Amino acid sequence: MTFPPIHRVVTGHDADGRAVVSSDGPLPTVVEIQAIPGTVFHEVWETRATPAPVDNGSDPTTGPLKLPPPKQGTRIRFVDIPPDTEDFLAKGAARMKDAFTQAGDAAASTVRRDSPHPLMHRTESIDYGIVIDGEMTLVLDDGEVLLKPGSVVVQRGTNHAWANRSGRPCRMLFVLVDGAYEPAIAAALAGR
Repeated sequence: MTFPPIHRVVTGHDADGRAVVSSDGPLPTVVEIQAIPGTVFHEVWETRATPAPVDNGSDPTTGPLKLPPPKQGTRIRFVDIPPDTEDFLAKGAARMKDAFTQAGDAAASTVRRDSPHPLMHRTESIDYGIVIDGEMTLVLDDGEVLLKPGSVVVQRGTNHAWANRSGRPCRMLFVLVDGAYEPAIAAALAGR
């Protein structure tokens, strides 16, 4: 199963302050993660400051793929996630450095020999993950939750993975917001 391409409309202002369409069409940055065939990142937009400048600037999604949001910024993307396979689960941990490197954040991977899934990772951000189509299992250090279309995960910088055990692709929408760990949490994570 293939999902339809994402259609993006970006608005802006003309010289008189009137609202106009700045761009209307496909996303300029769509990247398949080579180490995990079928995993496709569809980069929609990002902001690089808080408050976000409301301007007519250039498209911030062109350039290399980056997993986390920019410092003091946000990122919105769709991700198509293929079903987990026996081969991936058996050899996935060995390929994760390559996968996270291609996604722009090799340091995000937290996978260890005893990890519950080979895609375990963590970013210092608040991420909203919404299942659009298909099913996904959120895997944490302690526990799992089955997600279906309409499920929303508020991911608060925890160690996690997305396991697709459904046998068919899943499309999720992610909105990532730069964050900073509360000092007690940062101290606990430093000891892990």
